[in-house]
Amino acid sequence: MMTKISVCIATHNGEKYIREQIDSILPQLSVHDEIIVSDDGSTDTTISILLSYRDKRIKIVECSWANSPIKNFENALNYCSGDIIFLSDQDDIWLAGKAKTMIQALETNDLVMSDCYVVNEKLQPLHQSLFFINKARTGFWKNLWKNSYTGCCMAFSRKVLNKTLPFPKDIPMHDQWIGLVGELFFRTTIINKKLTLYRRHDSTATRTGYKSSYDLISKIKFRFKLLKNLILLYR
Repeated sequence: MMTKISVCIATHNGEKYIREQIDSILPQLSVHDEIIVSDDGSTDTTISILLSYRDKRIKIVECSWANSPIKNFENALNYCSGDIIFLSDQDDIWLAGKAKTMIQALETNDLVMSDCYVVNEKLQPLHQSLFFINKARTGFWKNLWKNSYTGCCMAFSRKVLNKTLPFPKDIPMHDQWIGLVGELFFRTTIINKKLTLYRRHDSTATRTGYKSSYDLISKIKFRFKLLKNLILLYR
């Protein structure tokens, strides 16, 4: 039986970079795979760019939650039908062999994360390794306090997806939530090979290499919310 891949992308006014991203993903997919694009009310040409492909693998769904990347990704995940799920930002670029490498790692694991190059809007290098910045490694307690899991570098099996949905209402980050569920209930690993150009610019939802603006009390509250929701999964 053929394994089906679902690539989930959350978009919002992504016209500047979305074509480069789609062009890097499509050649790595089979005719049976899919790209689920959840759009959060784009007012630019994002949707028309996607429709211009006339590719049945690209499926566009509307997200009714405005200004919420977490809800936008959750919406995409709810529509995917694949056995293996990739998360993807609208403005990055997949390097050749990304899908194949991560699928091979999933033969013996349930959730994998690969390293990436951090680049600016013109694809000029900012950091040679996101893993180095995040001191990335597996382990529940490490990733509860200092998260290594970055959505655009992750792929996981459907059984991981089923365990993570629906997202709790008060989690601070969807990718950390998925990563921690993977750490608690499944087999996880990291791939040191860099498989993505992770583009950082003024419009990105998260900043890389910057010190968090949250104070210690806020950070502790975030961790307690994650722990509370993880405990509920055991019931």
